[in-house]
Amino acid sequence: MTSLIKRNLKIFLRDRAAVFFSFLAIFIIIGLYVLFLGDNIASSFKEMLGDNSRFIADSWVMAGILSVTSITTTLGAFGIMVEDRSNKILKDFLSAPIKRSQISTEYIISSFLIGIIMSLISLVVAEIYIVANGGEFLGLLSLIKLLGVMLLSVFAGSSMVFFMVTFFKSSNAFSSVSTVIGTLIGFLTGIYIPIGNLPSSVQTAIKIFPISHAAVLFRQIMMEEPMSESFANAPAEVSESFEQFMGVTFYFGNHELSPLINITVLAATGAVFLLLGIINMSVKKKSLI
Repeated sequence: MTSLIKRNLKIFLRDRAAVFFSFLAIFIIIGLYVLFLGDNIASSFKEMLGDNSRFIADSWVMAGILSVTSITTTLGAFGIMVEDRSNKILKDFLSAPIKRSQISTEYIISSFLIGIIMSLISLVVAEIYIVANGGEFLGLLSLIKLLGVMLLSVFAGSSMVFFMVTFFKSSNAFSSVSTVIGTLIGFLTGIYIPIGNLPSSVQTAIKIFPISHAAVLFRQIMMEEPMSESFANAPAEVSESFEQFMGVTFYFGNHELSPLINITVLAATGAVFLLLGIINMSVKKKSLI
């Protein structure tokens, strides 16, 4: 199995255009934040958060970017699978004496690894940006937690993308859909505008999108320290209201979703879409080649 995984990793990492476009949505988000949103968000909560307002705002948007990375980078990685199908290379693989599920697994693993590599790069950039603006590096325990969420987020994201690409035979069609997803992903995860500023119907749409639960977990980890300092002497209701407004916690009605539920959503999403993708690829014997 390792030969196809290595091949896919080499193809992706050597393709500078693929790497660039995998990060394109992230570049756009960072650009919007630096030029327009950053000062706006920080100044809006300056009175409430004090000197930590910029630290919290930076952590908030960078947490969102980490969640987006799990989708955008695996989209680029699975583009290899679509290219192989379009160029009839996948047909050669399927003619070998190995199960279709094994071939599917190799594409999934290689895309998962690419997602992890790109997410780690995004994390390094995010931490440097936060510190450059007066924030602090994550502590060791927080970093370990964040890496755990990253693994789960990339698993869910890569499984969702895998299921989607099993329906594509044309590279052009896949590129078009990837562009649309790259454009919408920031809105679907609620990282452009605090969720509390959005209509209830849009809030619900964000909450049912699985990857937004990764954004919640990333925010809880990255914003924990500056928020604990800012709200140290404030009533618990003030802190809870801020967390709900910023999407640090999700509520359905009056019920707050615990981190365990967020984790369960990501794990279940990854497992379900992985299974559906493998089934779809196994059933579509001729149409996929």
